[in-house]
Amino acid sequence: MAKILVIDDESSIRRTLKEILEFEKHEVELAANGMDGLELAKASVYDVILLDIKMPEMDGMEVLDALQTFSDCPVIMISGHGTIETAVEAIKKGAYDFIVKPPDLNRLLITIRNAIDKKELVNQTKTLKKEIERKYEIVGNSPFMQQLKEMISRISPTNARVLITGENGTGKELVARQIHEQSQRQKSPFIEVNCAAIPSELIESQLFGHEKGSFTSAIKQRRGDFELAHGGTLFLDEIGDMSLSAQAKVLRALQENKITRVGGEKEIAVDVRVLAASNKNLAEEIKKGNFREDLYHRVSVIVIQVPPLRERLDDIPLLVQHFISELSLMQGKPHKSITEDALKMLQTFRWTGNVRELHNVVERLLILCDKEITAKDIETFVKPLML
Repeated sequence: MAKILVIDDESSIRRTLKEILEFEKHEVELAANGMDGLELAKASVYDVILLDIKMPEMDGMEVLDALQTFSDCPVIMISGHGTIETAVEAIKKGAYDFIVKPPDLNRLLITIRNAIDKKELVNQTKTLKKEIERKYEIVGNSPFMQQLKEMISRISPTNARVLITGENGTGKELVARQIHEQSQRQKSPFIEVNCAAIPSELIESQLFGHEKGSFTSAIKQRRGDFELAHGGTLFLDEIGDMSLSAQAKVLRALQENKITRVGGEKEIAVDVRVLAASNKNLAEEIKKGNFREDLYHRVSVIVIQVPPLRERLDDIPLLVQHFISELSLMQGKPHKSITEDALKMLQTFRWTGNVRELHNVVERLLILCDKEITAKDIETFVKPLML
């Protein structure tokens, strides 16, 4: 059942639409003019609005313009004086569809159903986006984190390549995600490649793709991550573990904005912003001959150092509360509180695994503790396992 608002100055049309829609088990409210319709739309949430075009004082197009400023409800325009030009103008202004009076019953019901489905899809998309934003939120108000957030907001709108350094578990991927989400490429793909997890003999195929038959298991053509990230962002995580031969090809791709698939000859233009991350000291890796100096200078236009958790202990209470909310929601369990003494005890550990380790500890506590997490729980379930 949907909640539908009908805005029309003809009482017979309002009455007819109300009878039809209520017969279909919908809840219907009526407005005899544009101003009354806007007041109802502001006061309540509707699934669909049926809006007449030709009305005195304030016509449907004016009402549609006003609705766009505060509502994302699908609007179906209805008119007895419909023309193609009017329909096109209404769609351009944001209407979902245009139906001519007297409306065909089947078309009207199908259009309403499709509009409701679209609104549900939009709502689901918004919910998923909020969950993703929450998942990749950078939590913390310490001076280190304030400086980090300020740098992210400053560099994100640019196309500058960024090298993100820091220990394992500090949240380098979160930084990369935030840079992408705050950039002009946010609606384009974000492709992550874990260079440490891909065998050296497969990394080039992963990054640049391959042609059918280029090697034994290449049974079909495959697009690489550079192509998949076209228009968006490519995140090379743990770039310090990339093979030297792959480094040479990445360097060429960054220099020329072109790639060639493994086993191919055709050059493919790519528009990709590259973000890289490493837990290694790349300067030392260059001295050892494990990393190309020219590639280092290509990927490190901006360098961001993500601080370890032990250098921002003041952020632990915020992080713990964030993880409790996140994990409780994911596990479908009641939200648990944590005492001040327990939080202070968590701030005394070194956290060699950084934020990732803290996340795992909070998950352990939520599973093993009662309604409230206490200092005794920290002594029992956390302290004995700390390195």
